[in-house]
Amino acid sequence: MRTWQVERRKRTRLLIELGGLVVKAGIVDLTGGDRAIILGALLWMAEKLKSNQGEQARALWAAKGKEAFEMDSARHVPKDR
Repeated sequence: MRTWQVERRKRTRLLIELGGLVVKAGIVDLTGGDRAIILGALLWMAEKLKSNQGEQARALWAAKGKEAFEMDSARHVPKDR
């Protein structure tokens, strides 16, 4: 497989995973899939990250995301029988 094909597949996988996060967060349901709302929210996030409050927002959002991943992971752990 050529290098550009490998890179393209990596990028495609990343984009699919990022889209999955939008669904997992409930954004699609809450916005009715309105792309303008979703893009507006993402642009707001980008502005926040560029601001003087960026590090604080990054830390807060990272903690919330890690907690959500841990809760999701705990729900999918097989229980002892």
